[in-house]
Amino acid sequence: MNKLVNYLKGSREELAKVTWPNKETTINHTLMVIGISVAVAVFLGAIDYVLNKVLEVLI
Repeated sequence: MNKLVNYLKGSREELAKVTWPNKETTINHTLMVIGISVAVAVFLGAIDYVLNKVLEVLI
């Protein structure tokens, strides 16, 4: 039980040292991740569509 208490205390001390981002930075990074995810989805969807059409022509 003592190990658990020491672990939790150590974790709390380390979390106090973290420099957390402000709200604006968090929102900007979140929007960037969403934008990149949508762009990758569109890119992969376009490749899938083109390859599907090529396969239809070959068959």
